[in-house]
This record gives sequence, C-alpha cells and structure tokens, in this order.
Amino acid sequence: MSKIKFGTDGWRAVVGEEFNDENVARVVKAIGQYVYSHFGVRKPVLIGYDPRNLAPEFAKYASELFSAYGIKVFLSDKIVPTPVIAFSAKRMNSNAVMFTASHNPPEYLGIKFIPDYGGPATNEITREIVYNTEENIEPFGEAVPVNLISFEEEYIAHLEKIIDFKRIEEANLYVNYDGHHGAAALVVKTIMNKYHIKNTSLNLIRDVNFGGFMPDPKEKYLPELKKLCKENHSIGLSNDGDGDRFGVFNEKGEFVSANEIIAILLLHLVKNKGYSGKLAKTVGASSMLDLIAKKTGVDVILTPVGFKWLGEAMRNEDVIIAGEESGGLSIKGHIPEKDGILADYLILEAMAYSGKKLFELQEELRNLLGTEFYSDRLDFSFSSNDEQQKVLDKFLNLKEFSGKTITDRNFIDGAKYIFDDGSWILVRKSGTEPLLRIYFEAQDKDTLDFLEEGVKKFVEVS
Repeated sequence: MSKIKFGTDGWRAVVGEEFNDENVARVVKAIGQYVYSHFGVRKPVLIGYDPRNLAPEFAKYASELFSAYGIKVFLSDKIVPTPVIAFSAKRMNSNAVMFTASHNPPEYLGIKFIPDYGGPATNEITREIVYNTEENIEPFGEAVPVNLISFEEEYIAHLEKIIDFKRIEEANLYVNYDGHHGAAALVVKTIMNKYHIKNTSLNLIRDVNFGGFMPDPKEKYLPELKKLCKENHSIGLSNDGDGDRFGVFNEKGEFVSANEIIAILLLHLVKNKGYSGKLAKTVGASSMLDLIAKKTGVDVILTPVGFKWLGEAMRNEDVIIAGEESGGLSIKGHIPEKDGILADYLILEAMAYSGKKLFELQEELRNLLGTEFYSDRLDFSFSSNDEQQKVLDKFLNLKEFSGKTITDRNFIDGAKYIFDDGSWILVRKSGTEPLLRIYFEAQDKDTLDFLEEGVKKFVEVS
C-alpha cells in the first residue's frame, strides 16, 4: 500500500499507477472522516473535476463513496475550474473536493481538498487527512443520494460584482484567448459572449493530452497564442488545466511575467478603484513588487511559496492583492484561492480604465520603478532524496556566492540570499515534484546569466 502525500496543493500521482481506485478510495474516505469529525454529516461536500483523463469517472466514484458513507454530495454536472469550486465552497458553506493535477503533465491526476473558506487546505488539515488514510474508516450514517449541480452561474454573478465588465465592453478591446484545452475555457467564453468582447479563441475543446503540451500557461507551451498576438497586435490570455493560473502576451507577442501583471494590477486597484490594504507575495516573487508597494504606500506581507500561505494571509489580513510568480493571484472581496479567470478579466479592466494597451501599461510601470527586473527559475532533479538534501544543505550554509557579497538572508522557505547589487537567488524543495527549484532575479541580463552559471557549477560539484 503506497504512502499518500499532500504537497503544496493536494495529492497528485500518475493515473493507472498510484492514482487508482484503491488509493482514491483511501483519500476520499480520509476526507470524509475529517469532514465528519469536525462537522458531522450536516455539511455537504462539493465535487468538481477538470478535463484530465478519467477525472469525470473518478469524481463520480468519489461522489458514490461519500454518499454511501452518509455525507451529502453535490457533484458538478460538467468540467469545472478549481476557482469556481472554491468560490462555491465558500458561498455554500461546504467543503469541496477537486479532481485535478493543475499544471502537471497530462498523465497525472490529483485531489485537492478545499475547506469551507474557499481556499487551499492548511498543513494542519492535510496532516489530519493523511493520518486518516492509514485508518480503517466505517460509514458515518445512512446512504444519501448524489445531487448533480451546475456551479458556474453564481460564480459569474460574483465576478460581476467585483469587475466592471460594462467598462470592458465599452472599451471595445480585442482579445486572443487560448483555452489550453482546460477547465476555464467555457466560463471565460461565456463572459466574453455576454459582454460582446471581440475575440479569437483557440483550444476550447477537451483534450486529455492538452494538445501535446504541458497544461501550464507558460510561453513555451503557447506557441499558437504568441503567433496570433504578433499577427493581429492584440493581447493574449490563457489559463492552465484547472483554471487557477494565468498566462499573458502583450500586443507585440511578448510574454508578460506574472510579477509584472501583479504589479500592474496593484497599481490599477489602488489608483483606479480606490482599494486600500496590503500586498501579499511569496518569497519567490520579484523585488519589483516590494518597490511598487513602496511607491503606492502599501505594506508587504511575505509568505513561503504556495498559495495556501497567501490564502492564509488573505483570511487573516486586509490584503488588496495576493500573488505568486508562477501565475496565481486573487484580490480583496474574492476567494482566498488563486483564480486565473479573475486575473484575465482584471487585466482587461486595467486596460479599459486606463485606455492603454498592455505594453503601454508595462512601459508606465517601468518608468515608475526606474529599473528593469530579470527573473528566471531552474529546476534540478536528483537520483535520490539524499543527493537532493546534500545540495540543499550546502545552499543553506552559504557564506558568499561566486564572489558576490551576501547582504541579507531569508529562510522562510528554503534559502534566499540577497546580494549587494539587489540581485538574489532562492533555493527550495518543490512541494509537488522531486526537484530543487532555484529562483533568480537581477536588474540586468548579464548578472542573471552570471548567477545561473554559478548555480549550475555549484550543483555539479556538490
């Protein structure tokens, strides 16, 4: 019997290998035990699923297990994005289970548990669920019927309260949208059609192989969208497999980093919409965000990598926007969970308010900051956990790096070293894969390249 492990955002495994009927039943019953222990059978469980191979079938299987154990279930009647399920959990005061592996390779599937606050489960919750997977769990009550439900309508009505779609409509924008064969496509297109947003759209239909690409909205996985933006000089938007991440191209066909988008949206929310509060960012996010927060008089909350930490900050603090470098964000008045659909439309709202193209908003940001920021990430895999830990231990004890003076250290998540020129590196274990993730930032390309070469040599000789 394999060991179940919840990473930064749920349990994930390869379908037909560790992700099988037996292990799914263990996780579902363990979640059922958690729900019953804390709420009895009075609080329902919502179940959603993304377009991945066998996700609908496993979601139906889970609904039957919950209902047989006496827990009321609302099962989505179609593929649904994670943020829609998270919003529904909060709105309906229910817990939720989402069958997705987010941006992981197509052969993976996973289970996210979403508590009734509508955000990622805390470590305390997932520890209890993992403990329960090793227990023999008996039914909690009499079997109850499964309820089929559509979640999208209430979610869209909520977005209409926090985003000015009428202003977007009146701005007469043209949008290129790549659905990436993911769960967000239907919701995004429904809103575009309702508000007559002119668009060219790609890859809207379910494909369990995501068109042969990783279901991750990064530049290298969106060649069609990039080409389209260059050809028609319009903005390009995309989402990942379950709709909680965003990817953006400007009107020149240039990929726009999540860090830039978060900075532009912070400016928009403060300047155009009068938001007040704090910025929450992960330790891996750009120093650009600290600088733009300072320029706008906003305090910064720093968290470990992973939206569960940002979601916790949103629940406990007055946060305008919470964002991470990997393409996840949420804002005040929304759920404490990353939402790529929200991000897509906030970008259009920022353009509509300003009357500017996205590349012009980027130029405006750079002029305000007075500097450029160049960021990257390299992932290193190892033959064993011992080898991985050996390299990480060496990074944890750095006194200097490639001749550069370390002026500050941060160990909130792995090891982050800030150098005297403002450049930095962050080394941390992946929460979802057997990798060391190493993040870099500098204010010029040569320094970024120097840091990357230094890290490669450091890892090779470790």
